[in-house]
Amino acid sequence: MVTLSVNNTTVKIDAGELVGYEVNGHQFIHQKGSPGWGSADTEMFPIIGPVNEAGFRVKTPKGEAVQDQHGLLRQMDYQLEHQTETSAVFVKEYQSGTGVYNSKFPEKSTEEKLTWPYDFRFEKSFLLTDNSLEIHFKVSGEEAMPFMLGYHPAFKLHSKSPVILAKGKEISLDEVLAVGSRALQVDDCTSITLRDEKEITIETEGFGNFMCWTEVRNMVCIEPITFYPYAVEQSNLHQGFQELKDTAQFKVVLRPKS
Repeated sequence: MVTLSVNNTTVKIDAGELVGYEVNGHQFIHQKGSPGWGSADTEMFPIIGPVNEAGFRVKTPKGEAVQDQHGLLRQMDYQLEHQTETSAVFVKEYQSGTGVYNSKFPEKSTEEKLTWPYDFRFEKSFLLTDNSLEIHFKVSGEEAMPFMLGYHPAFKLHSKSPVILAKGKEISLDEVLAVGSRALQVDDCTSITLRDEKEITIETEGFGNFMCWTEVRNMVCIEPITFYPYAVEQSNLHQGFQELKDTAQFKVVLRPKS
């Protein structure tokens, strides 16, 4: 467990997963073991969304890749590369064609191993400041590699009627619940505020969109994404790819209201 701290703020990171962000005694992150989801955050890469209806296959310029929901990155382990009192850097590296064990097999998937036809390096870094937590993502790999990226943090809810503020509009928890597993789309948006017992704003660079998901009332996932996967049929998921040019960098800032 990596712990970052400054003033009255503590961040806990378990093998690259953000499992705690506590500010003046208030915990913003969904706690593992609580109802709703077995994780606290994850990354969706190199695809976002399900592919079960497409035979767990995704089209790429190098042929079909075997993927499961939200890609193979989440099935890989992070390595801690660097750490200070207020920062930490984690890395995952992948060699093209390597089979990655799929934890959804066999209960929820027919595919035991997932593969991707490109090499890549994925870096996730945390920087704790006096008034925010910055999470940076850096993707490097083969030129023109197709990919999508989504960040999937879960926020703990403390009140009965939290509100999500996006693009000048209010979104209720009931509206998110009503959409179900597809997740509520918030397109062309770089900042969302979650107004609960305490208020926190999620600011982004490089993603451009969000989707919101929960199936319980004690947490909500507010997810920056490069592409909303339900905009196309699963067999056409490749339409949401962007191409890697040397490196791609993305940023998420969690900014609690002081």
